[in-house]
Amino acid sequence: MPVVNRSMIAQQTEAAKLASLRVVLLAGGVGGAKLAHGLAAHLRPENYTIIVNNGDDFQHWGLTICPDLDTVVYTLAGVANPETGWGRADESWRVLGEVERLGGPAWFRLGDLDLALHLSRNHALTNGVSLTEFTCELTGRLGIGPTILPMCDRPAPTLIETDDGLLSFQDWFVRQQWQPPVRRVQLPEDVRASYQVLRALEQADVVIFAPSNPFVSLDPILNVYPLRAMITDLPELTLAVSPIIAGQAVKGPAAKMMQEMGLPVTAVAVADYYRDLIDAFIYDVQDDTTWPDPNFPYRRLNTMMYTPTDRIHFAGELLQFALELLDQ
Repeated sequence: MPVVNRSMIAQQTEAAKLASLRVVLLAGGVGGAKLAHGLAAHLRPENYTIIVNNGDDFQHWGLTICPDLDTVVYTLAGVANPETGWGRADESWRVLGEVERLGGPAWFRLGDLDLALHLSRNHALTNGVSLTEFTCELTGRLGIGPTILPMCDRPAPTLIETDDGLLSFQDWFVRQQWQPPVRRVQLPEDVRASYQVLRALEQADVVIFAPSNPFVSLDPILNVYPLRAMITDLPELTLAVSPIIAGQAVKGPAAKMMQEMGLPVTAVAVADYYRDLIDAFIYDVQDDTTWPDPNFPYRRLNTMMYTPTDRIHFAGELLQFALELLDQ
């Protein structure tokens, strides 16, 4: 009688499940881009969609700048700056330097290679091409397999209410280096999702909230009609990854914002914030081993993604957790 290799059978079964799994990632910024890249190593491109925050888009030098969207695109194309996580690798700054010399606004750093994308996008938008259509064409030209979608096609600016008044997101985030204390994040009304975003969510088995800022990266996506209701009702599983590790944000102002808005700066507080939307939660091994609600599925993993190898490893463990939950 032949020996049955149960380990090999289990691996084949898991691979088959992954091959058919339809995943949507909600992402913004560097953390979202890193997880987006890690997941791409495990999922079939045709079954994987990344919906990206574009509430931080703004007009600069007469161009439409899409920081989060471009960070995800550059990361999956393998051309992101490895030191910053945003912008282009091997960038040059001649245009920016000349703008500054001529007295123009130089507080937002646009490199020469980066500027080529903004010029191309602006040309497309002014000729009636939607942001979604341009992004899909761009990803094809850059050899990106998964679908990358902006959360919507119309401007949907995130505003930050501070003691200094109401600030545009990039004014607060870049020009003032997110120092003015946040009192409230103001999101626009009547923003509707594109057909492509709706279709991706309708077909998704799993929706993942990336370890992005809950208030200025993911809330803008959830604010787009009717995404919050769809995420609540449609996917078999929705899980979130904490952007807070040991009381700190890996990058950016999430921890500072939580403190200013009267929230505990903990992974548990993030889980509570998402609680009506998610079925499970992932937080880091550096945090407390005691989870307050044993009836709510959770897993402690090493969520730090310093290198591409780290990203792929963590994404694999995340998907394994998702498959276990789907099998229950």
